[in-house]
Amino acid sequence: MSWLDQVTWNADGLVPVIAQDADDGRVLMMAWMNRQALEATLATGEAVYWSRSRQRPWHKGESSGNVQRVRSVALDCDGDTLLLQVEQIGGVACHTGRRSCFYRQLDDGQWRVAEPVRRDPADMYGGRNSE
Repeated sequence: MSWLDQVTWNADGLVPVIAQDADDGRVLMMAWMNRQALEATLATGEAVYWSRSRQRPWHKGESSGNVQRVRSVALDCDGDTLLLQVEQIGGVACHTGRRSCFYRQLDDGQWRVAEPVRRDPADMYGGRNSE
């Protein structure tokens, strides 16, 4: 059995992936991969995800320049979630221009923005709002 066959893919052929900063452990984002994206990630050494909205592979940083260099890939105990330890180039993982996609914190029943924008999304995407 190949290592790819040991991943439990969902009904759409996808697996959730958490990207974590390899240096300080901060969770940067969650995305999805299909088999092709996982193979491309290992082949290139950079994170390649599956864009559910565009229905195509998405090389993280292809438009923004905020590439994720993969240092390690781990599979959880159930085989249904991947963890990437990454070096986040440019210091921005989120399409909103923040370091992490997890920038809102629940505070007294309200979502509070707890992380500043580091880079204007218009500068990263030329007027488009995501990668």
